[in-house]
Amino acid sequence: MKARYKYRFYPTDQQKQDLAKLFGCVRVVWNDALAICKGSQKVPKSGDLQKLVITQAKKTEERRWLSEVSVVPLQQSVADLGVAFKNFFDSCNGKRKGRKVNSPRFKKRTNRQSARLTRRGFSIQGDGVYLAKIGVVKPIWSRELPSNPSSVTIIKDCANNYFLSFVVDIEPVRVRADNQSIGIDLGIKTFAVMSDGTQAKSPDYSKLDRKLRKVQRKLAKQPKGSNRKEQTRVKIAKLNNKIANKRKDFLHKLSTKIVSENQVIVLEDLNVSGMVKNRKLARAISQQGWAEFRTLCEAKSNKYGRNFQVINRWEPTSQICSDCGFKWGKLDLSVRSILCVNCGIEQDRDENAARNIEMVGMGHRHDLKRTGRVGKTTSVAQPDELSRITGASAGVSMSK
Repeated sequence: MKARYKYRFYPTDQQKQDLAKLFGCVRVVWNDALAICKGSQKVPKSGDLQKLVITQAKKTEERRWLSEVSVVPLQQSVADLGVAFKNFFDSCNGKRKGRKVNSPRFKKRTNRQSARLTRRGFSIQGDGVYLAKIGVVKPIWSRELPSNPSSVTIIKDCANNYFLSFVVDIEPVRVRADNQSIGIDLGIKTFAVMSDGTQAKSPDYSKLDRKLRKVQRKLAKQPKGSNRKEQTRVKIAKLNNKIANKRKDFLHKLSTKIVSENQVIVLEDLNVSGMVKNRKLARAISQQGWAEFRTLCEAKSNKYGRNFQVINRWEPTSQICSDCGFKWGKLDLSVRSILCVNCGIEQDRDENAARNIEMVGMGHRHDLKRTGRVGKTTSVAQPDELSRITGASAGVSMSK
């Protein structure tokens, strides 16, 4: 199976100039090819596009500087454009699963820059990596590469940090699981509540978020194209990187712990795009990284040989007692604890939902004869119904 290993490196001043030239050429080739595709009725083949925007363009006065960089990343840029159009068309035709993919867009100088090299464009030489027409760069080897990489992507993010991202082949790791299965209920204040009763608190992003808002307000008042505006843009990018790194560290540690200890991991499919329409919770939901956590759990499950499952988002996981199967109906988000009128057991909302997620994922649904309602229950429980609700707090869970 394929995996990416990412390392940071610090280029010299001359290498920064050469990399800036490389990123500019890759960006121009992409934009030229995209302009041709948008101006034609049918998307040309990748080989025909390479002849137009690389081979023939080098012979013109306007684009002759394309020959100053390696041709490998230019060819890969055109190939990536073809893949982007294929994904867009497959998404429109329903052949591609997941959310709809937008059509390719033109690249900007201020956005994240990247250039991909295949094996004929780079080589590993001791502690350094030779890049064609760039020279030898020395990344910080935080871990060893498990095998020889098939390609490397040179990345410059919005905060002017440089990275090398290698694509390598890895072997699956067989580790014995301590538990058979686990269900996970995702939320905001408490990021994850597991069916075994354990909880994982979300990192506190409030301090960084306040700084970010302050700098964003400053950016909006500065004149366009000024040097101060560019400096402020870099500050915003660095703050966003700090938040992203803090979130990524938390998600990697949590997903590794869950996947290594459990054989079956069950999550609930969440309609995040619909949830962020709530303007009061949109910023908090966007900072959690639920989609990234799901991707990490799925990838690490494949690596460790685990069974990863996602249940339907319409399963009433918060409306059913996990002990007796009695359905008490839809609950208000402020309701955090419920006293089941059928079995008399007090249920924590999030733990109850996590246990139901695990049971649905494992195929252990409650017996329908036991899930019938003994008494009449309102559709939405209110905080003053003491016979059903034993506690309320300001916490929020995204389970239904």
